[in-house]
Amino acid sequence: MNELARIVEALLFLSPEPLSASELADAAEVGEGEVVEALARLREHYADGFRGVVLREVAGGFTLATDPVAERAARRLLARPRTPPLTQAQAECLAITAYLQPVSRPEIARIRGVASESAVGTLLERGLIEEAGRSRFGAILYRTTDLFQKLFGLSGLDALPDPAGFDPSPEEAGELRERLLRAGEQRAGAG
Repeated sequence: MNELARIVEALLFLSPEPLSASELADAAEVGEGEVVEALARLREHYADGFRGVVLREVAGGFTLATDPVAERAARRLLARPRTPPLTQAQAECLAITAYLQPVSRPEIARIRGVASESAVGTLLERGLIEEAGRSRFGAILYRTTDLFQKLFGLSGLDALPDPAGFDPSPEEAGELRERLLRAGEQRAGAG
């Protein structure tokens, strides 16, 4: 399989919707004819009968789909309930835990300025954090799990982004403050 066929395959893999040859050509910055050739190579590649994926032409475009032999198993897998995305409160608690672990729920609440029982409970249920002992005051300490690292694509906790990179400089903070004040004034004038 040549490089363009691999690029087209990657684009089809990433897209939740079928892609037309012209969309694929635009994305790959090549001619439509070249994409048609790459699609033919992909069709041959997947036609060998050794893959669980097939190339399908549907709805005016192309998509990768499961081989019909896997349909029953795929339906069972996808019938499982999906985990909803994290709420802002859960994301805040997870970030605090990731950077300060081990950390207690009262410490998390103090940093956030609001109660965090529900968010911490949900993170525990989802397996993103776990108990890591008790503080000297008896509060349960929490740390992130391997699942957290896997879901966020981290090779380890040392791969967390440096929080100093998110601190605005005094100039940036002043500019942000001015923008927020202007937005507040505009909102007050519109109300």
